Amino acid sequence: MIPSFVQTECHRASSKWKRCSQRNSSRRLFWLILLFVILNVHAQENEGISCSQPADGLDSVEISLLTCSPHEEIYSLYGHTALRVNDMRAGGQDIAVNYGLFSFDKPFFVLRFVFGLTDYEMGIEPFDLFCRIYQSYGSSVTQQTFNLTNKEKIAILQALNENYLPENRVYRYNYFYDNCTTRARDMVLKHLSGNLHVMDGASSPPKTLINQNPTRDTLLTYRQMVHFCCKNHPWVMYGNDMLLGVQADRLTTRRQQQFLPQFLLMDLENTVRIFNDGKQVALTQPPVTIVPVGTQVIEEDFPLRPREVFLIFLVFTIFITIIEAYSRRRLWWYDAILMIACGLAGIILTAMIFSQHPTVRINLQLLLLNPLPLFFVWRMIKRTRHRQRDKQYAFWLLLICLFFIGGLWQQYAEGMYLVASSLLVRNVWCLLCQRKYSSRPLLSPTSFIKV
Repeated sequence: MIPSFVQTECHRASSKWKRCSQRNSSRRLFWLILLFVILNVHAQENEGISCSQPADGLDSVEISLLTCSPHEEIYSLYGHTALRVNDMRAGGQDIAVNYGLFSFDKPFFVLRFVFGLTDYEMGIEPFDLFCRIYQSYGSSVTQQTFNLTNKEKIAILQALNENYLPENRVYRYNYFYDNCTTRARDMVLKHLSGNLHVMDGASSPPKTLINQNPTRDTLLTYRQMVHFCCKNHPWVMYGNDMLLGVQADRLTTRRQQQFLPQFLLMDLENTVRIFNDGKQVALTQPPVTIVPVGTQVIEEDFPLRPREVFLIFLVFTIFITIIEAYSRRRLWWYDAILMIACGLAGIILTAMIFSQHPTVRINLQLLLLNPLPLFFVWRMIKRTRHRQRDKQYAFWLLLICLFFIGGLWQQYAEGMYLVASSLLVRNVWCLLCQRKYSSRPLLSPTSFIKV
């Protein structure tokens, strides 16, 4: 039986090849090749990683870090990292060790991912297949070969075999703290002798990376690094910022920043090993481009950015308020819609308090979007229709003011200040209406259409 992650990878590869093939003969040839690759992968699944030769016989074995540049799938906007184990002897293994295997077919995958309950899997696949998959995406693959002693090589290979046991290969994924990049890094660095030191003045990364890299600065937050990866997808950035809380705006250490493949590549390129006798050796050989950058089609997002959408929302809210002032009647149904929308969005943010991701638990945007309006919407409708005073508007104003103050500690999602301004306008107006127009008739949705 073919493992599920092999089916997933082969499905991705086959879907790309089928779009490029137009003739029936080419398709038949492709399926024959694919069948051969699957059987080869299955054989390596059972075999594992060979490390039976003595330590002095590992001169032909190279262990490398593979850095894959991003492509346009949402889950790949941040790049990818894997390990390569290459036995250069005739008939030797040449495999990619991949810690980023998952399946969308698992029940409640998105929900589990949001709550930090996603399980990823370690997998082994032929290096050629790994490269062809990323070549089909238009992503580059950059290799950094580690300078290791034979004893270190065999220690790493034994650790990989131990990690690949069925009871060990599945791990609980965490985007910032325990992902495919940090797993590959730790698998190698934990078995090295000597002290590691990152030299100052890190050189520029290879040009094979699609996105232009920012300056290698240790004064970065998790949110800033996520923004860099999503800069071409404003609505993806907005979704991330809605979920990320205060802790995502704390400054990170150099090691914490290595959850991003591009940053790990830059650091390893400038890392040296310092031994007890004072000898210094570069940790890796210079980066080598294995797969050059291909052509990628950037899928267009919604034509308007979040800031533009919420600016339209603010203008419309002001327009509705002007109509109320001119007609001296209350459009209670508009406030009901706002309260329901804020309450539903607040349910999502409130649920994130229970997430396993530490960076999403404390989110000051809950001051603006929380489930409380759902409990007061009927009270607002009833009291407005009966021209009764309602103290809840003062409470909402207090939360909105606290939201603006909270911006000193947390960077909010794009356009959220415009949303807060819209709600501020409505709540201030509702307070004024209770004094000035409490004796005026109400305007229902039906009468508004007649006007």
